Amino acid sequence: MTKLIKNGTIVTATDIYEADLLIQDGKIAVIGRNLDESGTEVIDATGCYVFPGGIDPHTHLDMPFGGTVTKDDFESGTIAAAFGGTTTIIDFCLTNKGEPLKKAIETWHNKATGKAVIDYGFHLMISEITDEVLAELPKVIEEEGITSFKVFMAYKNVFQADDGTLYRTLVAAKELGALVMVHAENGDVIDYLTKKALEDGHTDPIYHALTRPPELEGEATGRACQLTELADSQLYVVHVSCAQAVEKIAEARNKGLNVWGETCPQYLVLDQSYLEKPNFEGAKYVWSPPLREKWHQEVLWNALKNGQLQTLGSDQCSFDFKGQKELGRGDFTKIPNGGPIIEDRVSILFSEGVKKGRITLNQFVDIVSTRIAKLFGLFPKKGTIAVGADADLVIFDPTVERVISAETHHMAVDYNPFEGMKVTGEPVSVLCRGEFVVRDKQFVGKPGYGQYVKRAKYGALMADQDVVKMS
Repeated sequence: MTKLIKNGTIVTATDIYEADLLIQDGKIAVIGRNLDESGTEVIDATGCYVFPGGIDPHTHLDMPFGGTVTKDDFESGTIAAAFGGTTTIIDFCLTNKGEPLKKAIETWHNKATGKAVIDYGFHLMISEITDEVLAELPKVIEEEGITSFKVFMAYKNVFQADDGTLYRTLVAAKELGALVMVHAENGDVIDYLTKKALEDGHTDPIYHALTRPPELEGEATGRACQLTELADSQLYVVHVSCAQAVEKIAEARNKGLNVWGETCPQYLVLDQSYLEKPNFEGAKYVWSPPLREKWHQEVLWNALKNGQLQTLGSDQCSFDFKGQKELGRGDFTKIPNGGPIIEDRVSILFSEGVKKGRITLNQFVDIVSTRIAKLFGLFPKKGTIAVGADADLVIFDPTVERVISAETHHMAVDYNPFEGMKVTGEPVSVLCRGEFVVRDKQFVGKPGYGQYVKRAKYGALMADQDVVKMS
């Protein structure tokens, strides 16, 4: 049915204005004032912002890791995302050495099909560059619309690729029109430091942070930037957590390189001291890169404000405290890395960023949606409010206050890392392609409604000629 959203304040990455939105066939059909209400379902957005749906560029749903599997799959994970104001996710498809890329992609399609309640795409992990892999990459882009490749510089003997693999991936990506993503930590030195810590009897969660110092993130980030310059390619550094990495990204961007940086809400509001919580509670905060000393937070906020960092991902990778995180009792290296973040990504940036004057409302939309859409080949079909764009919309009350808690969140895990945190601003209703997924804070979506989205090449617009480009 045709829908009409009335009386809301529309916010994009560039504009703020009052208007009504007419939605037809899953797309934004008309933006205007005093639109005809006959034959439409009217939604009153008085007192609310209307944002383009959030896009989370960094999720790990139904992912095997550390002898277990993430607790949130494509059903619970996308439901939680929707409650948080996210209407599209891009998940990481893991590959196995020696196996065709197509096999890994099929595995991820099977994980998502029939479960996702919002739209989704995939990034593809590159663990080795062989003639077979190079031959497959053009098909991955053309047939699957996967236009971003992930290379790990950490997790030695698990995910870590060598510098030659990273460089050849950058060269191939330049040729093919793909964006290379890196987890930038020096895995070789981390491997040494973790073994040394265990030899010295240091087994508590805090040693996860102490064996992965920020210097090693900064070093790997700088190395990745230099290889990108050598390859004349493009790079996206995921989950930036520290001043050292921000500095390297800023240096690269000042030289005119196509280097982009993402941070995550956990690094903006939590710090290293959380890993020192007693009774093994610190394990709840074990992820990589680790939480840093508190002073890094202001560096990250400033980097978002001045454009040195451009996006906010969740790095959603959830494990129960009981039964999963507890696998690392007596050995911090066995604590599954990751946390449940997907639901609170948008609210934390709004509350801590916009409400506290750190970033503008337009910057907020750019950081959680528009810039991500542009970098990952989803714009302008997604990531903005424009005639012809998908009606992925969030009706957001900027005044409501709530307390984040595992008792009320929609993720499948038994804890929330932001437990007890007060935030201002909350999604009231969320639409994906014109259909309500959340309405008046109640789930009304349907598993399987979410569609797989093929993405355009790096730097290209989505091939949808009906979209009027507004920003």
